[in-house]
Amino acid sequence: WLHQRQSQLDRVSHGLVLSLLGDAGNLTYKRSQQENSDIDRVVEFVLEQSGRAHQIRPFTPNGYDERQFCSPGFNLPMGCLMRTPNGEYPQYHNSDDNLGFIDPDCLSDSLIFCQEVVQVLESNHRFQNLFPYGEPRLGTRNLFCSFSHSHDRSRFFDAVLWVLNQSDGEHDLLTIAKRSGLEFSLIVQAVDSLLNAQLLSRN
Repeated sequence: WLHQRQSQLDRVSHGLVLSLLGDAGNLTYKRSQQENSDIDRVVEFVLEQSGRAHQIRPFTPNGYDERQFCSPGFNLPMGCLMRTPNGEYPQYHNSDDNLGFIDPDCLSDSLIFCQEVVQVLESNHRFQNLFPYGEPRLGTRNLFCSFSHSHDRSRFFDAVLWVLNQSDGEHDLLTIAKRSGLEFSLIVQAVDSLLNAQLLSRN
Protein backbone atom coordinates (compact mmCIF):
# COMPACT_ATOMS: atom_id res chain seq x y z
CA TRP A 1 0.00 0.00 0.00
CA LEU A 2 2.76 2.42 0.94
CA HIS A 3 4.76 1.58 -2.17
CA GLN A 4 1.78 2.13 -4.49
CA ARG A 5 0.74 5.44 -2.91
CA GLN A 6 4.01 7.04 -1.97
CA SER A 7 3.26 10.16 -4.03
CA GLN A 8 0.00 10.69 -2.13
CA LEU A 9 1.26 10.25 1.43
CA ASP A 10 1.37 13.99 2.07
CA ARG A 11 -2.44 13.73 2.30
CA VAL A 12 -2.18 11.39 5.33
CA SER A 13 -2.38 13.39 8.55
CA HIS A 14 -2.32 10.44 10.94
CA GLY A 15 -3.66 6.95 11.35
CA LEU A 16 -4.46 4.17 13.74
CA VAL A 17 -3.62 0.49 13.40
CA LEU A 18 -6.41 -1.58 14.99
CA SER A 19 -5.51 -5.02 16.26
CA LEU A 20 -6.52 -7.50 18.97
CA LEU A 21 -9.62 -5.56 19.99
CA GLY A 22 -11.98 -8.42 20.85
CA ASP A 23 -10.62 -9.91 24.05
CA ALA A 24 -11.58 -8.88 27.58
CA GLY A 25 -8.36 -7.00 28.37
CA ASN A 26 -8.12 -3.27 28.98
CA LEU A 27 -7.53 -0.93 26.04
CA THR A 28 -3.85 -0.38 25.28
CA TYR A 29 -2.50 2.41 23.11
CA LYS A 30 0.97 2.33 21.61
CA ARG A 31 2.09 5.79 20.58
CA SER A 32 3.30 6.75 17.14
CA GLN A 33 7.00 7.26 16.49
CA GLN A 34 6.54 11.02 17.10
CA GLU A 35 4.82 10.22 20.43
CA ASN A 36 3.03 13.61 20.54
CA SER A 37 1.22 13.73 17.21
CA ASP A 38 -2.47 14.57 16.92
CA ILE A 39 -3.43 10.89 16.93
CA ASP A 40 -1.44 10.35 20.15
CA ARG A 41 -2.97 13.38 21.84
CA VAL A 42 -6.53 12.52 20.83
CA VAL A 43 -6.44 8.81 21.71
CA GLU A 44 -4.86 9.50 25.09
CA PHE A 45 -7.35 12.29 25.82
CA VAL A 46 -10.37 10.14 24.92
CA LEU A 47 -9.01 7.29 27.04
CA GLU A 48 -8.61 9.58 30.03
CA GLN A 49 -12.00 11.27 29.59
CA SER A 50 -13.84 7.98 29.08
CA GLY A 51 -12.88 6.54 32.45
CA ARG A 52 -11.97 3.22 30.82
CA ALA A 53 -9.16 1.22 32.38
CA HIS A 54 -6.25 1.49 29.96
CA GLN A 55 -2.53 1.67 29.49
CA ILE A 56 -0.38 3.80 27.22
CA ARG A 57 2.89 2.51 25.87
CA PRO A 58 5.77 4.25 24.12
CA PHE A 59 6.59 3.61 20.50
CA THR A 60 8.78 0.61 19.71
CA PRO A 61 9.92 -0.49 16.22
CA ASN A 62 8.16 -3.84 16.46
CA GLY A 63 4.55 -4.94 16.58
CA TYR A 64 2.14 -4.49 13.67
CA ASP A 65 1.95 -2.28 10.58
CA GLU A 66 2.54 0.90 12.59
CA ARG A 67 6.25 0.10 12.39
CA GLN A 68 6.06 0.31 8.57
CA PHE A 69 4.15 3.59 8.53
CA CYS A 70 6.55 5.00 11.14
CA SER A 71 9.73 3.93 9.34
CA PRO A 72 12.13 6.83 8.55
CA GLY A 73 11.25 7.15 4.87
CA PHE A 74 7.53 7.58 5.58
CA ASN A 75 7.52 8.84 9.18
CA LEU A 76 3.72 8.97 9.33
CA PRO A 77 1.99 9.54 12.69
CA MET A 78 0.54 6.07 13.18
CA GLY A 79 -0.44 4.67 16.58
CA CYS A 80 -1.70 1.22 17.44
CA LEU A 81 -4.82 0.46 19.47
CA MET A 82 -5.19 -2.97 21.09
CA ARG A 83 -6.61 -4.64 24.14
CA THR A 84 -4.19 -7.25 25.45
CA PRO A 85 -0.99 -6.68 23.41
CA ASN A 86 0.45 -9.33 21.13
CA GLY A 87 2.34 -12.10 22.88
CA GLU A 88 0.99 -11.18 26.31
CA TYR A 89 -1.83 -13.73 26.55
CA PRO A 90 -1.51 -17.53 26.31
CA GLN A 91 -3.92 -17.85 23.36
CA TYR A 92 -1.78 -15.67 21.06
CA HIS A 93 -1.07 -17.36 17.70
CA ASN A 94 -2.24 -20.80 18.68
CA SER A 95 -5.40 -22.90 18.38
CA ASP A 96 -6.90 -21.40 21.54
CA ASP A 97 -7.12 -18.03 19.77
CA ASN A 98 -10.61 -18.73 18.45
CA LEU A 99 -14.06 -17.13 18.50
CA GLY A 100 -14.60 -18.36 22.05
CA PHE A 101 -11.81 -16.00 23.11
CA ILE A 102 -13.71 -12.99 21.75
CA ASP A 103 -15.90 -11.02 24.14
CA PRO A 104 -18.75 -9.38 22.14
CA ASP A 105 -19.18 -6.57 24.68
CA CYS A 106 -15.48 -5.72 24.55
CA LEU A 107 -15.45 -5.85 20.77
CA SER A 108 -18.46 -3.51 20.71
CA ASP A 109 -16.78 -1.18 23.22
CA SER A 110 -13.67 -1.08 21.01
CA LEU A 111 -15.81 0.10 18.10
CA ILE A 112 -17.51 2.74 20.26
CA PHE A 113 -14.13 3.97 21.44
CA CYS A 114 -12.88 4.27 17.85
CA GLN A 115 -15.98 6.30 16.99
CA GLU A 116 -15.26 8.62 19.93
CA VAL A 117 -11.69 9.10 18.70
CA VAL A 118 -12.88 9.93 15.17
CA GLN A 119 -15.42 12.43 16.51
CA VAL A 120 -12.68 14.33 18.38
CA LEU A 121 -10.28 14.17 15.43
CA GLU A 122 -12.90 15.56 13.05
CA SER A 123 -13.91 18.37 15.43
CA ASN A 124 -10.46 19.38 16.62
CA HIS A 125 -9.88 22.66 14.78
CA ARG A 126 -8.28 25.99 15.57
CA PHE A 127 -10.33 29.15 15.74
CA GLN A 128 -9.73 32.90 15.80
CA ASN A 129 -11.49 35.20 18.23
CA LEU A 130 -12.89 38.02 16.07
CA PHE A 131 -13.13 40.38 19.08
CA PRO A 132 -9.87 39.66 20.90
CA TYR A 133 -9.46 42.99 22.72
CA GLY A 134 -11.31 42.24 25.93
CA GLU A 135 -14.48 40.23 26.31
CA PRO A 136 -17.28 40.96 23.82
CA ARG A 137 -20.78 41.66 25.10
CA LEU A 138 -22.23 38.22 25.70
CA GLY A 139 -25.58 39.17 27.23
CA THR A 140 -26.89 40.68 24.02
CA ARG A 141 -25.98 37.43 22.27
CA ASN A 142 -27.68 35.24 24.91
CA LEU A 143 -24.31 33.81 25.96
CA PHE A 144 -23.97 35.42 29.39
CA CYS A 145 -24.56 33.36 32.51
CA SER A 146 -25.27 34.81 35.95
CA PHE A 147 -24.72 32.98 39.22
CA SER A 148 -28.43 32.18 39.37
CA HIS A 149 -28.25 29.85 36.37
CA SER A 150 -28.11 26.07 36.59
CA HIS A 151 -24.88 24.13 36.96
CA ASP A 152 -25.04 22.96 33.31
CA ARG A 153 -25.55 26.51 32.07
CA SER A 154 -22.67 27.69 34.25
CA ARG A 155 -20.35 25.02 32.78
CA PHE A 156 -21.40 26.05 29.29
CA PHE A 157 -20.56 29.66 30.14
CA ASP A 158 -17.15 28.54 31.42
CA ALA A 159 -16.60 26.79 28.08
CA VAL A 160 -17.57 29.98 26.20
CA LEU A 161 -15.05 32.00 28.20
CA TRP A 162 -12.29 29.43 27.71
CA VAL A 163 -12.88 29.25 23.96
CA LEU A 164 -12.88 33.04 23.61
CA ASN A 165 -9.71 33.36 25.65
CA GLN A 166 -7.76 30.62 23.90
CA SER A 167 -8.91 31.10 20.29
CA ASP A 168 -5.80 32.82 19.00
CA GLY A 169 -5.41 30.65 15.91
CA GLU A 170 -2.75 28.54 17.64
CA HIS A 171 -4.61 26.51 20.27
CA ASP A 172 -6.77 23.68 19.00
CA LEU A 173 -9.95 22.58 20.80
CA LEU A 174 -8.22 19.58 22.35
CA THR A 175 -5.70 21.90 24.00
CA ILE A 176 -8.54 24.07 25.31
CA ALA A 177 -10.46 21.07 26.67
CA LYS A 178 -7.40 19.70 28.45
CA ARG A 179 -6.41 23.05 29.93
CA SER A 180 -9.94 23.90 31.07
CA GLY A 181 -10.77 20.43 32.38
CA LEU A 182 -14.09 20.60 30.53
CA GLU A 183 -15.57 17.90 28.30
CA PHE A 184 -14.56 18.13 24.66
CA SER A 185 -18.23 17.98 23.64
CA LEU A 186 -18.95 21.04 25.81
CA ILE A 187 -16.10 22.95 24.17
CA VAL A 188 -17.54 22.07 20.75
CA GLN A 189 -20.98 23.24 21.89
CA ALA A 190 -19.47 26.58 22.97
CA VAL A 191 -17.70 26.92 19.63
CA ASP A 192 -20.94 26.32 17.73
CA SER A 193 -22.68 29.05 19.73
CA LEU A 194 -19.81 31.48 19.24
CA LEU A 195 -19.74 30.80 15.51
CA ASN A 196 -23.48 31.45 15.32
CA ALA A 197 -22.92 34.71 17.19
CA GLN A 198 -20.17 35.61 14.68
CA LEU A 199 -17.59 35.92 17.42
CA LEU A 200 -15.26 33.25 16.01
CA SER A 201 -13.86 32.19 12.67
CA ARG A 202 -12.23 28.89 11.85
CA ASN A 203 -8.54 28.97 10.95
